[in-house]
Amino acid sequence: MPIKEYSTYQSDLITKQVGPIKRLFKKLILALVIVILLLFALLLVFRWVPVPTSAFINQQNMLAKESPETYESAAYEWASWDEISPQLAIAVIAAEDQRFPTHWGVDTIELKKALAEKRSLKGSPRGASTITQQLAKNLFLWNGRSYIRKILEAGIALAIEISWPKKRILEVYMNVAQFGDAIFGAKEASRLLFDKDAKDLTREEAAMLAAVLPRPAVSDVNDPKPSLVKKQQWILKQMKQLGGLNYLKKL
Repeated sequence: MPIKEYSTYQSDLITKQVGPIKRLFKKLILALVIVILLLFALLLVFRWVPVPTSAFINQQNMLAKESPETYESAAYEWASWDEISPQLAIAVIAAEDQRFPTHWGVDTIELKKALAEKRSLKGSPRGASTITQQLAKNLFLWNGRSYIRKILEAGIALAIEISWPKKRILEVYMNVAQFGDAIFGAKEASRLLFDKDAKDLTREEAAMLAAVLPRPAVSDVNDPKPSLVKKQQWILKQMKQLGGLNYLKKL
């Protein structure tokens, strides 16, 4: 029986080693494609259907179930665009993402500024997340900071921008954003914090709700700290500089 040459034997050995790796790689690619297709299918459904919950709402309810003495269940109820005051829409844009009508999920201008501030080590780095990125996080991801989450957040934000018009993105965001310790969405925030319907919010109330978005669990709109009032006043000025409700025509 002839003995294989060494070079042939080495080639066969490499092929045997590479084979499982290639199969694993193909499976990972297939899994990624399936996840992307499922994401787009889900986004296409929720382009028209009210969103029943979010990852953050589910997390709040899980905490309440595990530790009812410490956490409350999430207060959440869907409200359509026409049931929410346009003052809240412009307040959210003024506070969180003034280039919202023009970007594709990631504001590269703000991102560059944030990276520059981080490199210069001048104080705390600014937040650069857009409304769409925050929506992606609230709907599908988790809280905390990591490069993996930020990459997923940017990818999902792009998928949302492709699947939904800007008006729908803002509508869903105002519904799932957290405005209090366990208060989610404009409808419940208006009812519990101001005892009124979301469509009846004033400019000042809308600006106050937008002001709590960075730290909703520790902000009290009915007994605001001076820093929260200062943020509200800044948002009111930004709303005016953007052109008020006329700005929403860009959506």
